[in-house]
Order: sequence, then C-alpha cells, then structure tokens
Amino acid sequence: TEGCRGDGGLLKDVDGYRFMPDYEPGKKELASRDVVSRRMTEHMRKGKGVPSPYGPHLWLDITLLGKAHIDKNLREVKEICEYFLGIDPVTEYIPVRPTQHYSMGGIRTDHTGMSRQLGGLFAAGEVACWDMHGFNRLGGNSVAETVVAGMIVGEFAADYCEGTDTSIPTSIVRDFVKNEEAKITKLIDRSNGEDVYELKEAMQHIMMEKVGIFRNGEDLTQACDELEALVARSRNIAIKNKIRSSNPELVDAIRVPMMIKLAACVACGASARTESRGAHFREDYPERNDRDWLKRTLAFWKNESDDLPTLEYADLDIMKMEMPPGSRGYGGAKIIDHPDTEKRTQQVEEIKKANPNADRFEIQRALMPYDLPEKYRGKNERIGVGFE
Repeated sequence: TEGCRGDGGLLKDVDGYRFMPDYEPGKKELASRDVVSRRMTEHMRKGKGVPSPYGPHLWLDITLLGKAHIDKNLREVKEICEYFLGIDPVTEYIPVRPTQHYSMGGIRTDHTGMSRQLGGLFAAGEVACWDMHGFNRLGGNSVAETVVAGMIVGEFAADYCEGTDTSIPTSIVRDFVKNEEAKITKLIDRSNGEDVYELKEAMQHIMMEKVGIFRNGEDLTQACDELEALVARSRNIAIKNKIRSSNPELVDAIRVPMMIKLAACVACGASARTESRGAHFREDYPERNDRDWLKRTLAFWKNESDDLPTLEYADLDIMKMEMPPGSRGYGGAKIIDHPDTEKRTQQVEEIKKANPNADRFEIQRALMPYDLPEKYRGKNERIGVGFE
C-alpha cells in the first residue's frame, strides 16, 4: 500500500473511518511501514476490521485520487485489483492487511558485497545483508540498494575474478552434480513420507500467527519448537508426481526445507532478542535496548543434522556510526541508550563545529569515513536540481 499512501491514499476501517490520525497525528498514513503495520493490526484487534473468509482486513481508499492519476501513476495496483479481486479501485475500496513483505536479513557481506564466510561469493540486493537498511527498510530503498549495490558490488566482483585464479577442477563439479542427482533420486523413489504442501502450510501458519507483527516470548518459543519439528519432518518428504522435468511438486520438495530453515532463523533470532527494534516488536519487551542489543544476529546451520540454527552476534561500533541511534519520532520513544551514545553525540557535534564551512558531503566523510572507489565519490545531488 505504500505507493498508494504516498500518493494520498487513506486507510479506513469497517465503518469507513480514517483511523491513522488517531494513532499518528503527525505522519498519519505516511508513517514508516512497520509503524503503519502495527497500527493496522492494533485497530483490527479492537474489532474494527472488515470480516472476510480470509480473516479481518481494512480498506485502502484511493478513489479520491481520481481515474487519471490512478491510470497514470498506480496502473499496476489497478491491474492487480481488477485481475485478482475483480474490483475497480477508481470507484471501490481495496481490502488490505499487513503481511510479510521484505527480508531484512541476508547473506552477511563486507562492503565489497563478498561473503564473510565464503570467499568469492558475492551478493547484492535483497539477498544480501549489506548494512544499508538496519531493522526497518524505508520505502523506495529496495530499488535504491539494488541499483547502488549492483553498480558497486558488480565492479568488486569483476575485479575479484580478474585478480583471482578461478579455474575449478571438473571433478568438483561432477561430484556436486552427482550429489544433487542422488538427492533428487531419493526424493522421487521414496514411497512414503511427508506431504510437502502440508509442511509449507504449517510453516506459513506458524510464522503468521506466532512470528508476526506483534511478538511475545511464549509465542516465539512455541514457534521455534514447532519449526524444529518441521525441519526434522522435512527430511522425509515424499512426492506423488515422479517425473523429473516440469514438476512443481519436486521443485517445492527441494525449496520448502530451505524455507523452513529460514523461518527457523527468523523465529529463533526474534525469540533470543529481548527488545523491540524496527519491524521486530515484542509486547513483552517494548523498549529498544541499545545497551544490550546493538548487534547483528548471525544464524548458522553448521551441520546437516541440526534441527535449529546456531545463533551468534556481531557488535556494532557506535563510535563509527555517522550518528548514534536516536528516537524515530513515533509515539513515546522507549529507548535504553548504549553506554557510548552520549560520547558519540558529543563527538559528532564537535566535528560539525570544527568544520563550519564544510558541505554535507565533507561532514559525512569526517563523521564516517568509508572505502569507496574513487569514481563513485562524487557529490551525489538530485537529478534535476536547478532545472524546470
């Protein structure tokens, strides 16, 4: 809904009442997506959702934008509404509810986009943890990351290949292919076992009901236990369709066990993190705790026989941040400060005072030096500034 809300769309409840100003009088529908998701869920909890066979939902009203605007700027939204819902958003409200939208984590990389665990593996975009977003991605930054990371990481990857011996013994490739073929043969030949679609549906239910918008320790513990059981069960999948090509069931039989493992990483990481931060909101720990939790969660599957991931942590150095984490400006900020927050804040102010004539680019480099190829260090101004 973010593009629609950015253009002026309104969120309304079962009574047709616009409710966001009651929760966020300043930013209303333009609050950050994690905040809007929580407010929508909170409002539905109060019985203000619209009943439906698929559970309660709310309304997104873009009728006020008019047909010309919708046809020009929100054409994709209109097509989705027409094809999948059979409604015309020019004259009708759109049913909406919060759900999983984006994976904040990914392959842990360094600034070049290369994996910190496996040299030569590069990742960019949503698949990578490149330290651009933190615990909540701002609207539009997914495309920005794809463009910027694609440009920068792509060049680092090319340089790596140029300066590295990339010859690979054919025996390694043959052994890998042989192992994968053996796994597929085992799946196809197994006559009795777990139904992959039942496992997938169970995983979806666990994540939606117990690892959703609002979280708590009891639900997260149960989610981890149930996902642990699903990981074990996923090793015994049997498929009904035995053909090797154009077989969606076989594809799911390969993918779903990995999806369940990823779900376990999310659930167990959330269970261990006794605080609220960005899109991770715990009702039993509503404070953002920079003192104890200003760190990245790293999840590892160290052995194929593991039923749950091993969690490790990487501390963030607040003294290397452009500015220490502060209040996001929503409601009453509940923050337990890092011991060095005040020290870094003072340091930032001193750097600014010491450079009174510096522009924002020079100030940023003084606050947070970064390693970037020379050709990308130009001043980044908005395209079109100074032009009509």
